[in-house]
Amino acid sequence: MPNQVTKIVLTGGPCAGKTTALARIVEHFSGMGFTVYTVPEAATLFSQSGINFQTANEMLFFESEKQLMHFQMELEDRIERIASTSVQPALIVCDRGTMDIRAYMPPQVWDKLLAAVGTSVVQLRDARYAAVIHMSTAAKGAERFYTLANNQARRETPEQACVIDDRLISAWTGHPHLRVIGNDCSFEEKINRVLKEISNVVGVPEPIEIERKYLVELIGEVPNSNVSDIRQTYLTPVDGKERRVRMRGEDGNNIYFLTVKIRLASDRSYEQERRIDESTYHQLLGEANPKKRTIVKRRRCFVWADQYFELDQFVEPELPYLMLEIEDATRPEDVKFPPFIRVIRDVTGNPDYYNSNLAKK
Repeated sequence: MPNQVTKIVLTGGPCAGKTTALARIVEHFSGMGFTVYTVPEAATLFSQSGINFQTANEMLFFESEKQLMHFQMELEDRIERIASTSVQPALIVCDRGTMDIRAYMPPQVWDKLLAAVGTSVVQLRDARYAAVIHMSTAAKGAERFYTLANNQARRETPEQACVIDDRLISAWTGHPHLRVIGNDCSFEEKINRVLKEISNVVGVPEPIEIERKYLVELIGEVPNSNVSDIRQTYLTPVDGKERRVRMRGEDGNNIYFLTVKIRLASDRSYEQERRIDESTYHQLLGEANPKKRTIVKRRRCFVWADQYFELDQFVEPELPYLMLEIEDATRPEDVKFPPFIRVIRDVTGNPDYYNSNLAKK
């Protein structure tokens, strides 16, 4: 049986606390029985080798970024192969990931880079990592702690750090498990929130998912959003456990998941989810529950006030309102609604709006 390997990205703007978080992650999860591997920041290794990413030479810049992308992917893949041989479950923590590169170049150069490498955003962002943890720069809300002293390569002013932080969030927006850890708490709590989010992903301790759901109307433009199409098919239950397969993609590039869900309470559930390949997905479609239709929806993901929102337009079945979800807010008062959203009703815990019930024919 293949070993369980979970690969995540730890990212964020300058002076976000990543170095401290990485050390705590290794200590915490090693103590819980995981073999923990860390992938060093590839751009730093390149800079230390004499590569100048600030060069005005466009050809040199593009070649440097292309080789950085290849190196990043190869480094991650080789460590993942090693991790797969571990007797213990393995956790791979990448100090930045492939999509971080997008934050440092114009859109047209990024598109050219994707073509040169022969990949897509879906493959780089969604298919490679189980989760993305973004730690906000101290320049956002904890300005007195922003410093250049602990990183010789750091030259950004607080204003520049905020711009980079926003670009990084935008680059990763759309990932199914992006979490933004802001500075609305102490630094120790910030680190603990990172550990909690990773615990939820790897399944220790018991992963509890708290979903807040709202029926809403869109009354303005959504800034910096990512749009993907989702097809979710419910399978016949096994041992009383709800099973579903999901295809999610953009521009014809898709990834596939199998999820087993155990509901613990009206607003709490335990989920086991794993990536599957396309052939397994189509094979499992043969086990579709005949009493349920396939849910089809268009999802718009965005970050507002350090919270990650998913805004769904249901195509099948068609709903009169959009549905807004947020998973990292325990209480209603924790949700910071953006001004372009008008809330119609809080439907958290209302079984009428569970996807599984909406799928009933």
